[in-house]
Amino acid sequence: MAGTTNLGFPRIGDHRELKKSLEAYWKGDASREQLLTTAKEIRATNWKRQHKARISHIPCGDFAFYDQVLNHTLMFNAIPERYSALKDDPLNLYFAMARGHQKDGIDVVACEMTKWFDTNYHYIVPEFSDATEFSFGFAPVIEHFKEAKALGYTTRPVVIGPVSYLSLGKMKGDKDAMTLLPKLLPVIGGSSFKYICTEKLHGSPL
Repeated sequence: MAGTTNLGFPRIGDHRELKKSLEAYWKGDASREQLLTTAKEIRATNWKRQHKARISHIPCGDFAFYDQVLNHTLMFNAIPERYSALKDDPLNLYFAMARGHQKDGIDVVACEMTKWFDTNYHYIVPEFSDATEFSFGFAPVIEHFKEAKALGYTTRPVVIGPVSYLSLGKMKGDKDAMTLLPKLLPVIGGSSFKYICTEKLHGSPL
């Protein structure tokens, strides 16, 4: 029997709730809790809709406040050094990398933004160098999998593969980003990932 699936579901909300909530949060007109609640409601609605449509393999990991490449950058802990002062607050770190941050004595510019292949969709470009090290950081895809399961939906995590992820980034110097593949593969296939999946979520909500 043939099954059905998709690689992601629109995350903007039926009435552009995510856009409105993000803009209100950035302006200081909405709290972090309000933003996270809106996001959770959108995810729940999307899973329910796909379940009712009898999608065989419902994806998770397709939700992002900014873009999925940036989600993966935080998941692989590939954080440029200039954001080190924000590492204790993943949501602030996330938006600082996407939009810059000028507050509380911290002044950092955003990462580069470019188009996703030949579309008008943009993503935040990962920054790599010879010194880049990878480890498991803040992984919303794991949290969203557990969130869906608590609602009665068994979802299929959708992640960007290691070769694609490195190809989407920008390497300092003359070397190719693929030289970092031996560093990234153990993180994706290592025991840390299995532990996070089966025991607990490392990090906080995004």
